[in-house]
Amino acid sequence: ESRDAALKPGDFVQGLLGWQTHPVTDARAVTRVDRDPGLPLDAYLAVLSHIGATAYFGLLEIGKPQAGETLVVSGAAGAVGSLVGQIGKIVGCRVIGIAGSDEKCAWLTGLGFDATINYKTERVSSRLRRLCPAGIDVHFENVGGAALDAALACINTRARVVLCGLVSQYNEMVPPPGPRFIGNILMRRAKIEGFIIVDYETRFREAFGPLARWMAEGRLR
Repeated sequence: ESRDAALKPGDFVQGLLGWQTHPVTDARAVTRVDRDPGLPLDAYLAVLSHIGATAYFGLLEIGKPQAGETLVVSGAAGAVGSLVGQIGKIVGCRVIGIAGSDEKCAWLTGLGFDATINYKTERVSSRLRRLCPAGIDVHFENVGGAALDAALACINTRARVVLCGLVSQYNEMVPPPGPRFIGNILMRRAKIEGFIIVDYETRFREAFGPLARWMAEGRLR
């Protein structure tokens, strides 16, 4: 039930409601879902949520990929990374994903990634050099640490590094050493920019239109 005129019983809403089946909340704490009947409901917890918006704005607004460029994604089998790689393919990039198992790498290949690296069984730095003989134009970083260092070693002039996350470092008791190849940001006149998705919260609907269309067309999974 609802005491707010903007919401009625039967509406789908989303918000930070906790692990519970019957939350009671102020209507301002939720957003009504304008559901597309052609899309699964769980799309609104993934592609058409802050996750999809993170991939969309992080790659397209900060990474600014161009057709024919090489895009590398670390943490590529994660919620955000898997969407980043697929969007990269949609805009015409060659996409390489870094993940942590053969199963994840196979899944990424099925999503359309051009190549993958299993960082647990392969040396990322040497594999990146082989897979990116012409260098990296856009790097979408979710992991930090060795993955970021390996990518910085291969960046091109005017490359863009999108710093979305540093998951490998969050639980470290002692700050890890900085990237050895940070000097390439200077020498390649590259750009590294961090972002937090809440900064784009008022613009989410700009992303949801294209994301929903790509899902409906079968170009985004």
